[in-house]
Amino acid sequence: MRLYGLIGKSLSHSFSKSYFSKKFAAEGITDCVYESFELANIADFSQLIQSHPELCGLNVTIPYKEMVMPYLDEISPEVEKIGACNCIKIDNGKLIGYNTDAAGFRASIKPQLKTNHQYALVFGSGGASKAICFALQELGIEYRVVSRKKVAGQLGYEDIDDVVLEKYHLLINTTPLGMYPNVDDDPPIPYEELSPQHFLYDVIYNPEKTRFLQRGEAQGAQICNGQGMLVLQAEESWGIWNGLKS
Repeated sequence: MRLYGLIGKSLSHSFSKSYFSKKFAAEGITDCVYESFELANIADFSQLIQSHPELCGLNVTIPYKEMVMPYLDEISPEVEKIGACNCIKIDNGKLIGYNTDAAGFRASIKPQLKTNHQYALVFGSGGASKAICFALQELGIEYRVVSRKKVAGQLGYEDIDDVVLEKYHLLINTTPLGMYPNVDDDPPIPYEELSPQHFLYDVIYNPEKTRFLQRGEAQGAQICNGQGMLVLQAEESWGIWNGLKS
């Protein structure tokens, strides 16, 4: 039996196990199992690998996309450029890191972009943010990262005002704000300044419509959750694990 899974600190929000279980059933794949592995600390990762020799691949979620990298034997060119890994292939004991977030995000958002979506604000500076910034570069979209603990080149939430939002029409939430079970949270921005010109994209898919998206929709903004990105990056991971993608 081939074992695949997801590692993260808290996985009550995740649909990954359900997604892959349904995929295996629908496609008649009877020799694979997908499990959720909650790790209290990234230091527990090595023990997980040692105790499950049948592991063939892992997905990685908050907060370990960057922290897992020192444990890898090899990384893809995308992981090297992005600085974050969300997919691990285990091949004869060798741990090889990939990033499927960038491809999943790019494929999910590209058909929805309009001519005025040339400038983006990316909320958060973690692993998902890094992958999305990489994808935005590939799409030719200028972006600024917005963080609570801003460093040089970044904006703080207190910097987001009507002037900034007049220019930046694409707003992307990569933080866990609003993710189940904390569904009343949202990025602290002036939602009253949003308009139908804006497009709010949330990588969160549980709940289906976060408070961030709800408040944007109330202002007439275009919205999209992370469900499409989840499916695309999951299929990308499956391809990597099974040698369908390099």
